[in-house]
Amino acid sequence: MAVFVRFAPSPTGLLHVGNTRQALINWLFARAHGGDFMLRSDDTDAKRSTIEFAEKIKRDLNWLGLTWDVFSRQSDRLNRYAAEAERLKQMGWLYPCYESAEELILKRRKQLSAGKPPIYDRSALSLSYDEKAAKKAKGILPYWRFKLNHETVTWNDIILGRSERDMALQSDPIMIRADGSPAYFMASVVDDIDFSILYIIRGEDHVTNSATQIQIFRALGAQPPMLGHTSLIVAADGSSLSKRLGSISLEELRETHKLEAMAINSLLSGLGTNKIVPATAMQQIVENFDITRYSRANPHFLLDNLIQINAKILQETSYIDVADRLLNLEVSGGEKFWKAVRGNITRLYEVKEWWIVLNTPITPMIAEEDTEFCTTAADLLPFEELNKNTWDMWITAIKLKTARNGKSLFMTLRKALTAKDSGPQLKDILPMMSRQKIIARLRGEIA
Repeated sequence: MAVFVRFAPSPTGLLHVGNTRQALINWLFARAHGGDFMLRSDDTDAKRSTIEFAEKIKRDLNWLGLTWDVFSRQSDRLNRYAAEAERLKQMGWLYPCYESAEELILKRRKQLSAGKPPIYDRSALSLSYDEKAAKKAKGILPYWRFKLNHETVTWNDIILGRSERDMALQSDPIMIRADGSPAYFMASVVDDIDFSILYIIRGEDHVTNSATQIQIFRALGAQPPMLGHTSLIVAADGSSLSKRLGSISLEELRETHKLEAMAINSLLSGLGTNKIVPATAMQQIVENFDITRYSRANPHFLLDNLIQINAKILQETSYIDVADRLLNLEVSGGEKFWKAVRGNITRLYEVKEWWIVLNTPITPMIAEEDTEFCTTAADLLPFEELNKNTWDMWITAIKLKTARNGKSLFMTLRKALTAKDSGPQLKDILPMMSRQKIIARLRGEIA
């Protein structure tokens, strides 16, 4: 059977690094096995779900290159969930409950204070027909729970190995809300069955949910999918990522930090494995993907690491892949310029700074004690266009005339010609400057 996986975000917020990593792992798993990837919008929470967030999730996935083969929206399938809920009721798996949210909170507090696990006490099962009728007469509508079998549920997790959960320690999950809308467990399991999802791969915070869903799958007469649970990303000090970084969003990484999609793909796909390789194309990651490489240890997310990977990817990016974006930055110079500066930037927009250095007037940085040296360098500049041979000839002539070498020679030239103390190799960028501009700057003129 072909591999079929799904990524099922709720459109109640932006994609962040945590759920983006889950989307990426699922997409890579599907592509590595020649399978399909489904994007499912879990939007049954009508109060919190928005079209704006749903569209931004699609935009962000497309930006990363995570295209989907199938799309589904849960709000389009409400009749299907209602039909399956009715079937579960007829089979005796669902039972009505009448507690308010406040009453459930109070029950939980009492259980915790008594040292008991905070699980639903199934008190609704003991309500008589008359008690239920009285609640109905008061306008109290029931919500519906799935009655779990109190057994140990086991499965062979494709990442964690043999896993189990004692269901006697779990609350019966809510399946239908009081307003009649399907809750998470109801809609999710029905979708996974109807779309023949073969693997469910998600964070380890869903392990208990998975055990619960296994029972719901079986109650509906379906074989549960294969399950895989990845460790969760944490901050540098091991604390929750969301608490430290506010669940840094993909939009923020793109718009504020100006990072490349492939830098994010490279880092997030490698977090939790023993190797993170900067890749310039998704196929590189697909070819090296292996779900068994993910460890149980929580990987650390550091923004600095992402920036370093971004720089490495830019160094390997061809001119043709950035040409249009350079034009949008109003940067000309072509492939020669790009190859000269790409090794000295961490984000693409930084090329503009070097374009300005080469093409607009700047004030040279020349110390008083270096004035004579720079004047001599200007006098020795060849009349011919600078290239490898004329560059070498020029530097040799300067060394012989001034007795300078190493940093005292090259750093002085760099500051005079670029007004910076670091950057691309001078022999690569000076050929893109006119002879007149080079001489003027060496003589301390704004040029």
